[in-house]
Order: sequence, then structure tokens, then C-alpha cells
Amino acid sequence: MRRISDLKTIGMWFGVSQRVGPAAYAGSGLLLMILKYGVEALIFWQFASTIFTPWDFINPLLASRESLVRPAPEWLAWVLYLWTLPFLWIAVSMSIRRSADAGSSPWLGFIVLIPLVNLLFMLAMCCLPSQPGDYWTLFPRPTEERDRPLNAALSVAVSLILGGFMVWISVYLLATYGASLFLGTPLLMGACAAYLYNRRVPRTYLASACLGGAAAFFGCVAMLLFALEGVVCLAMAAPMVVSVATLGGLLGKAIADASRRSGADLAAVVFVLPLWAVGESWLAKAPERVILTTVEIDAPPSAVWTNVVAFPDLPQERAWYFDWGIACPERARIVGQGVGAIRHCEFSTGAFVEPITVWDEPRRLAFNVTKQAAPMHELSLYRDIHPPHLDGFLRTTRGEFHLVSLPNAKTRLEGRTWYRSEMFPQWYWSAWSDVLIHRVHDRVLMHVKRLSEERE
Repeated sequence: MRRISDLKTIGMWFGVSQRVGPAAYAGSGLLLMILKYGVEALIFWQFASTIFTPWDFINPLLASRESLVRPAPEWLAWVLYLWTLPFLWIAVSMSIRRSADAGSSPWLGFIVLIPLVNLLFMLAMCCLPSQPGDYWTLFPRPTEERDRPLNAALSVAVSLILGGFMVWISVYLLATYGASLFLGTPLLMGACAAYLYNRRVPRTYLASACLGGAAAFFGCVAMLLFALEGVVCLAMAAPMVVSVATLGGLLGKAIADASRRSGADLAAVVFVLPLWAVGESWLAKAPERVILTTVEIDAPPSAVWTNVVAFPDLPQERAWYFDWGIACPERARIVGQGVGAIRHCEFSTGAFVEPITVWDEPRRLAFNVTKQAAPMHELSLYRDIHPPHLDGFLRTTRGEFHLVSLPNAKTRLEGRTWYRSEMFPQWYWSAWSDVLIHRVHDRVLMHVKRLSEERE
């Protein structure tokens, strides 16, 4: 009996057919919050020796937890992303069914995505009683209609209008790249497309999920065709937005199959996204992250120091990702000597201006960054497109080289970069930015290593 009960609970979490009453909603929410908090607290303790408090866990500024794990392995952000997806699904799916069970529109369940507001919403859903009647029950509909590609195309077209509206609001009106854009928008795009696709005639869950993912994919294609984004940025966003939109497709089908509410409810819930975006533009704060890369050099610190302060042109050969437009370091030169000297680190996209703040020869060179080049050239069908996120959304604040003397006249060279990223959710975008900054470090440090060992 216990096994049957456990299977029923798992089915309630990951399925979409069972009604969710207030007791099940509250109990599952509490259990899953404890599980998620416990695992994340262990991660933060393991990688940062930091106590992850309950306030850190419920803090609506999700970026705050990213600042607790510094520095961390490159793969950790990807693990946190994959770890979050099932909880995202359970939260939205159960909230949709709980809202319907309470006699409200199932579309209100998407409110659970909005920081701060979701806490009040979940508390209300824990208290509102179930309403008598079939508010979440499969009801018969005709199935004899032939599946027409036009139906799917029109459903996707409506979802693209929703996506375009949110891009305009978030990026061009509020100047923010937040979770409302990268999580809420694709989720609702997928749900909208699948709901309209299943509204008259029920389709399969596989077809609905694929249609949801297709809505996000074609949204990316439209941004490329209308010169709103480049290939590289869209490729980085695609794993998140397509996977979330696919989950949205499953939710949209479930709402169409089990809810008798008017489709006008969908139009009302769409306005939740702009309100979410406005809240993010006011509240979201980007933490300062630090990236550390090291290399061991077969030369003493005195020989390495000169090549750290300034170095000639790097080799023409470069990794493939630099050829795709990622800013590639090319050379460094310095004007002056000691604290106050100005170092110019030149990239393929322009120069970084770096006033020296610490000159401890031959142990440590530290600098601020007062001017920086764009993080990439966008690869596009058109010339010189310049999306807003290339200006100030990824800001390098300071850096340093630390030379550690090792036995046998060797040196461990440590390169650190501090930066802030205004792209949210941080647990996803930091996975990309950390990797790219490590690649820049690798190219520079290996060049310093070659120059230093050749002179020895």
C-alpha cells in the first residue's frame, strides 16, 4: 500500500491528470522545498564553505545565491540548471491544477513563477478549499477531425506574437534581460501554442510538447531574421528556452484537456509577464562573480613578470569559438610603470583600459577596468547588428595576476577576473559566461607560459 501511495504522489508531481487539493499542495510544497534547500545548502557548503540560509533560499533576487559559490567548477551552474527544471515543472503543474481545483482559472497557476508574488499565491492556494464539481477532469471532445498542419502553424503564430510582445517590453522598453523573458515567456509561448492546438480536438502529449518547443525555436529564428539577435547568443539561449517551452506545451495540452474555462483567461494571464518584467527591472541585482584560472610555468617569477605586464601579439591560430565572434585577446601594452600606469589589453572587439592598482613586482599585478570592448561580434545574416545586451550587460570590473613561486624555479600563474552579468536567471547565464572567461584566461596564460619558457 505504501508503494502505491508513493507512486500516486510521484504521479501527482510529474503528471497532469490528478486534481490537487489544498492538503496535497501544501504537503508537497513543504516536502519539496526542504529537499531542494537541503541539497543546495550541501552544495554551497561543499564548494564555498558557506552557510546557505533559508532567507538565501527564498530570496527573490535569485542572483544572490550565485555570489555564495565563488569560485566554483564550470559544470556547477549546469548542474544547478538541470536540478531546477523538475522543481519548476512540479511547481507550475501543481499550481495550475490547484488553481483549477479551487474554482479559479488554471492559467493563474503561472503566477507561481513570479518572485515574491509567488509566496503569497502559494499561501493562498494552501488555504483555499476545493470546490465541488469537475474543475479538472478530462471531458469528451470530438477526435475525428483530421490533423491539419495549418492548425499547428496558426497556434505557433499566436505564440510568436506573445513572444515578440515580451521581447519589445523587456528588452527595448525596460532594458532588462530577465527570467520573465527567458523562463516565463517561453513557458507561456509553449503553453499557448499547445492549448490552441488542443482546444477543439485533443492531440497527443508528444505532438503538444514538440509544438511548444517549436514555438520557441521559431521565435529564435524570427529574432535572427529580423536582426534582433545573432547566432551565438541564440544558440546559448536555445537549451533553456526550447526545453522550457517544451514543458509549456505539456501544460497547455493539460489545460485544454481538463479545463472548461473560457479561452479568454489566456489573454488575461499574458499580462502577468510585463508585470514580472517591471518587478525584475527594479529588484534584480547582479552579484560580482570571480573566475580563477591557473597555469604552471617552468620559469621563475622574475622571468614571468615582464610577460604578464605586457605581451606581444598572440598567435594567429585561435580556437573555433573565437572565430564565431567571441572577443579574442590579441595583445597587451602598458603606458607607465607602477600604480597608476595604464594597461591596454586589446581584443578582437576593441580594447580594455586597465589602470594599475597594485604593482608588487614580481608577485602581484592588479587593475581596475574603466573601459571595455563588446564581449562579442554577433554572427548574423546582416552586417554590424548590435543587440542591447552587448552594451554593459556583461561588465568586467577588475582583474589580477598572482605569481606564486614554486620549487625548482617554477611559477604558478593565477589569473582572476571579476565581473557582473545583468542576464537572468544567473544560474543559467553564468554557466556560459564563466566558460567563456575561462577560455580567454587560457589563451592569455598559455601565451605568457610560452614566452616565459622560451626566454629561459
